[in-house]
Amino acid sequence: MNRTRLTIQDYGLIGDLRTAALVGRNGSIDWFCAPHFDSASLFAGLLDAERGGSWRIAPAGPATAEQRYRPGTNVLVTTFHAESGGVVAVTDFMPAGPARSSRPEIFRHVACEQGEVPVAIEFAPRFDYARMPPHLIRRNAGILATDRDDEVVTVSASPDLTWNLHDGMARAMIMLKSGQDFWLVLRYDDDEVHPVEAHRPKAALETTAEWWDAWVSQLAYHGRFRQEVERSALALKLCCYEETGAILAAPTTSLPEWPGGDRNWDYRFTWLRDSAFVLYALDRLGFETEGTRFMHFLNRVARRKDGSHLQIMYGVDGRRELPERVLDHLAGYDGSRPVRVGNAAAGQFQMDVYGELFATANVWRRRHPLTEGIWATLRDLADWTSQHWRRPDLSIWEPRNEPRHYVYSKVMAWVALERAAAMARDHGLPGDIEHWEKEAAAIHADVLAHGWDAARGTFVQAYGEPQLDAALLAIPKVRFLPRHDPRVRSTLHAVRSELATTCEDLIYRYRAPDGIAGEEGAFVVCSFWVIQNLALTGNVQEAERLFRLLLRRASPVGLFAEEIDPRTGDQLGNYPLALSHAALINTALILEKLRVPLD
Repeated sequence: MNRTRLTIQDYGLIGDLRTAALVGRNGSIDWFCAPHFDSASLFAGLLDAERGGSWRIAPAGPATAEQRYRPGTNVLVTTFHAESGGVVAVTDFMPAGPARSSRPEIFRHVACEQGEVPVAIEFAPRFDYARMPPHLIRRNAGILATDRDDEVVTVSASPDLTWNLHDGMARAMIMLKSGQDFWLVLRYDDDEVHPVEAHRPKAALETTAEWWDAWVSQLAYHGRFRQEVERSALALKLCCYEETGAILAAPTTSLPEWPGGDRNWDYRFTWLRDSAFVLYALDRLGFETEGTRFMHFLNRVARRKDGSHLQIMYGVDGRRELPERVLDHLAGYDGSRPVRVGNAAAGQFQMDVYGELFATANVWRRRHPLTEGIWATLRDLADWTSQHWRRPDLSIWEPRNEPRHYVYSKVMAWVALERAAAMARDHGLPGDIEHWEKEAAAIHADVLAHGWDAARGTFVQAYGEPQLDAALLAIPKVRFLPRHDPRVRSTLHAVRSELATTCEDLIYRYRAPDGIAGEEGAFVVCSFWVIQNLALTGNVQEAERLFRLLLRRASPVGLFAEEIDPRTGDQLGNYPLALSHAALINTALILEKLRVPLD
């Protein structure tokens, strides 16, 4: 099979709300961790094409390909147009809803839609981030792969294929004529290779598609960007870990923020901040269950007895220890090393996370009762914020240098206390309301006194420093200042000028030293924030124009990574990023609310 290099945007995502897989436009599954999002990988060809492992199904000869999702679902279809004129479609999904079993499964349906096409299959699992060589065994109904210890995965096939096993890879070939099809089913942690018929693949496909369609039918947005909002909502749902209510930042690790660079981080955890943005977006779209489940997850992980600050991220199962280590044996995506698993930023103090949580809780409580336990947790968080907001921190972007007095963090500390006081007053809840309001006023005055550069007419990233930060664009959105305040307008102008890229719809998040070597791309979230600010300050038509430009930068299946290379338009960073899709949704909602007639 022809193996052309894929870019990040050449992948689609499938999942079952426990884990997920990336399927390339070439028919190759190059990323899959099991049994959970942050488990070790079974396929990591995305991070090392030679060693990482993959599972590819594609025409044996030259072919072009395109990908799409079945409308209203996370069922992915890759269609190959062979040079000979034949057409083959590969449909990939992981069962969801009633179709989901106790173990992660990947279903692959291969159908010839036109002509006659030889289809090749290459199955090369690599356990434990490709550190454990696989042992492959033929079975009557397919292949069993094991690491000879406790990891095992099976592939069932129909019709019976003739497998060639060599050097940790199983290969097979089948000639398909128009109207012919077959199924392959991967099942994790099952030492029996069951016949494909036992998996009832057609029923699993239809049940899964119906479940996704029923979920997305709750979408309350019916504006001009319905297609993009719907796809973003479906992407966000794939980042939800159903067992605990946690929300994943992204399902990948170590996809670089710059080609060949070392800004490669593991995002397979639940950042409280990112989760707050996601839930705010989902709640506004009418999805309520995800918020309720996350609030219970927060209530569980936020209980602290030692008086320490709130941890910024957790494992999807709620664990606190996320030690960062390097996988030296993997080459990295496009040679970008190191490949990291775990994330040392888990130990950072970031004051802003308190504000994001309260902003989300304030929205959530409008349609949901605040239980005694949840309010007790929130009240403790408000008390802690009121006592510690004067501390320097590392803020939203997680630099690896010394703590500073970041303006964004102070603003979000104000949000935490202002919203906490409002919630307590509105619902008659116990709490030190007057103290919270007093401290909120002190924060407000402190930011205006030390975070505003009057000479340049802009807020700055940190007290006493000249650098700018796109996170300052949150100021009008959280109502720290009115959206028509001249300081809001001038800060937007400064950010657009000083953090500009060569593309009018893309900006950098900051340019200050951050203790990390190397460059990075334009930040997708911040580019959406600029558009939101333009709309909020009255320039709605310009905002919509830039929004349409930015939407064109999505992958062919409508997904966004963390960053974009302004030179090439390639996606950079972990993919898809939940925060990017939350920002897309919130931007669409703002534009719809402030809608002006088009010429």
